[in-house]
Amino acid sequence: MKHILSVLVENKPGVLTHISGLISRRAFNIDSIAAGYTEESDTTRITMVVGGDALELEQIVNQLSKLVHVIKIIDLTEVDSIYRELALIKVKAEPERRADIVNIVRIFRANIVDVNRETMVIELTGEEMKIEAMTEVLRDHGIVEIVRTGKIGLSRGPVPAKET
Repeated sequence: MKHILSVLVENKPGVLTHISGLISRRAFNIDSIAAGYTEESDTTRITMVVGGDALELEQIVNQLSKLVHVIKIIDLTEVDSIYRELALIKVKAEPERRADIVNIVRIFRANIVDVNRETMVIELTGEEMKIEAMTEVLRDHGIVEIVRTGKIGLSRGPVPAKET
């Protein structure tokens, strides 16, 4: 099972490396990891998607909790949450096919962020399934490159009562 952990940490150099190293040293896989500043300038939120059963998740959380710079850990899969990813997709865009690509972009409520003679770069934000669906439709036009942020998330409503 996939678990989405929101880990609040002190904004210090090397903390992200320390956390990812701790998890990988214990042979757990990180499917995605994203980090960024929060509403507090001295705090960073790390959102990780990790695989494993309840026992493995408990081991990960216990190990993370022991780190000095970890402030709080929330398992977002256990609370009502919102998830998003960002993708940039570069596609071949011959002049005669550009209108088709523009229509696809509109349908998915994405944005065209760069155009040149041969390619277009499309920015799409949404849930994983939306990004997968658009990627599948764009394959017919020839995908040149894709980059994705990985999953980020926040709990809905007030701060979740359930902390791990």
